Amino acid sequence: MTESLPGDTFQPGDLLNNTYRIEAILGRGGTSEVYRARSEISGRLVALKVLKAELSANDDYLVLLTREEDIRDIRHDAIVRYSENHRTPEGHVYLLMDYIEGPALDNKLKQGPMPIDDLLTICRRVCEGLQVAHAKNIVHRDLSPDNIILRGGDPAQAVIIDFGIAKDTNPGAETIVGNEFAGKYAYAAPEQLSGQTDARSDIYSLGALLLANFRGKKPDVGGNPMEVVQNKSQPLDTSGVPEPLKAIIDKMTDPNPATRAQSVDEVLNMLDGGVVMAAVDDLLDDATVIAATTVKPSAPAESPKQSQPKPVSKEKKSSGGLIAALAVLVIAGAGAGAYFGGFIGGPKLPVADPYLLLAERPVSGSASVSGNAPTEEIEAAISAPIEALQGDINLTLATGEIAETWGQDVVTVLNAIAPADEWKVVVEGNAANVQAVVNDRDLHASIKGTFAGGLPGALQGTANIILGPLLVTPQMVSPVLAQHADCGPLSLPGLPSVGYGLDDTITVTGRLADTVTRTALFDSLRAIAGDRSIKIDTEILNPTLCLIESFLPNAPDSAIDIEFRFGDTLDPNASGRFFVGENPVIDVMVPPSVQDGFLSVSVLDVSGNVFHLLPNLNRTDNSVAGLRGDNTGPLPVRVAYAISEVDSAAKLAFRVDDSTLGKSKIIVLHSDKPLFDGLRPTTESASGYAEALREENANGNSTILSLDSKILVTAKP
Repeated sequence: MTESLPGDTFQPGDLLNNTYRIEAILGRGGTSEVYRARSEISGRLVALKVLKAELSANDDYLVLLTREEDIRDIRHDAIVRYSENHRTPEGHVYLLMDYIEGPALDNKLKQGPMPIDDLLTICRRVCEGLQVAHAKNIVHRDLSPDNIILRGGDPAQAVIIDFGIAKDTNPGAETIVGNEFAGKYAYAAPEQLSGQTDARSDIYSLGALLLANFRGKKPDVGGNPMEVVQNKSQPLDTSGVPEPLKAIIDKMTDPNPATRAQSVDEVLNMLDGGVVMAAVDDLLDDATVIAATTVKPSAPAESPKQSQPKPVSKEKKSSGGLIAALAVLVIAGAGAGAYFGGFIGGPKLPVADPYLLLAERPVSGSASVSGNAPTEEIEAAISAPIEALQGDINLTLATGEIAETWGQDVVTVLNAIAPADEWKVVVEGNAANVQAVVNDRDLHASIKGTFAGGLPGALQGTANIILGPLLVTPQMVSPVLAQHADCGPLSLPGLPSVGYGLDDTITVTGRLADTVTRTALFDSLRAIAGDRSIKIDTEILNPTLCLIESFLPNAPDSAIDIEFRFGDTLDPNASGRFFVGENPVIDVMVPPSVQDGFLSVSVLDVSGNVFHLLPNLNRTDNSVAGLRGDNTGPLPVRVAYAISEVDSAAKLAFRVDDSTLGKSKIIVLHSDKPLFDGLRPTTESASGYAEALREENANGNSTILSLDSKILVTAKP
């Protein structure tokens, strides 16, 4: 179970909308947190997904939860059941769904390879769920091991969760995150990298995660976008996978969507024994193709001399003749396009076969272009953006099998892609592959928009425009943290040695003075992080607490604990959250190991005041020995009482009103001697207490043995 942190949106014990009692946090993501909660009306366990505080007012992310809520119309045991969205009085938006008890496949992945029978069972179960979703034109778009839970650990009870980035595939439907790719690189289908998604993308992802769980390790798709794009164009390595699982995964993960399994029905048919028949059909198809190549074409017309085909070996004579004949037919009907092949008019240029062009701008080094160009005018136009980047140019005029608009099409691509931070364009004939990394969001959107309808003109292929940077270094993040640190230094736990890669999450820990700073920090990191996840795991205090924090002594925590109770019942309040009208009771729990010294207990109030609970003018004895008396065991010391218990000025009690709501901090200092020369007033300003602490630290009259604290939250119900 994930441990609760002070910066979490909800704490165990919180009651949402007078219905759902938070029991535990299940996980944290870049945009949301998931909790286990129980309905106090029905007793039913639910999972509750809440948007991060800084995103609750962002319409884009609200649409995300709304889209996920809409999936509730899909009814199948293999798909988590959603109910509806709610908003708390504090403005937190959360979505309710069924609570699924059991491990996710990513947990199984960490444990090592899974049995083939279990994987085939999971494949069938997930396909049956996707069958229902796809029938309603809903594509998951992010199938990965962490989004499939085995209810009770049973593969036959696999459940798909997290439809938050699902896309309605009806004509005109929008994705909830625009056209941006929202899946995970390791399991995403190749076409998803360029924004193309349909039911076949889910099939690819399911096949990829089955392979990962068979091997017991996450696929290695490369360390940067260029490697990802290249690796995704290749079939997955299924060597060593036994049949029938190998044949099923191969068919599910074909890089080409056209030859991949076209529907989950086809996958289910393979699971039912269709794998062998599919192999037979493939053999028959091959035989038919071979037979067709033996048919002799009609006598070809004479080709112009400058386009004589190259000699071919005897082994390739038959097919070469067929290709030559087809080439003549193409030339005969090409019309004006024949000029670019060098057959009609124009200069007599060498024939380039294949007709190639390679242009690139690496992340380090000079831009360059090399290859072929059909005319001097096109050569100059291709060279222009490279010259502007002070790059290297090595072009040769040549003829070849290219379209009439080839030159202008290539120039359009280069002019669009040139401002990108890193890019590569490979053209072979009329086939092109365009890859780019763009660090600026607006420029990324502009370049991506250029290729929204595909490559220009007659060029065929893909354009993968990825929002970067490829690596976010500590030097890029540190100034942002320094700019927004308003309550002590911020840290980057788990920082990779060289920086954050594309699949890494940037996590920030520490304290902040308010949620406005947290939102500003998130926005500043988003500006440099590209598509990486950002996790702001900070404790939100207030200016008063932050002021005191800077003056508190640097002392370790200890086994001394602080417990909260409700004043009317004296029942424990584990969350430390109290609503208007309630009476907080505070106990300091002293362990048997603490037998001497002095305790100083103060409340740093949200209003900017400090209340000294122990010692104070009405309760002067704060020695551990005096508090213990004859008790040598665990010692509860009540420092804030129930109103019903107050019978003298020595007992302080509080009732929450709506004038000062927020976070207060209870501090327990254990010292070898009394902290100050005399007693502090029961109430004083935070600045006054901070100055007293500063003087005490400077004088060094006493040694602070430990410092323990806990947050108390006051709020409207």
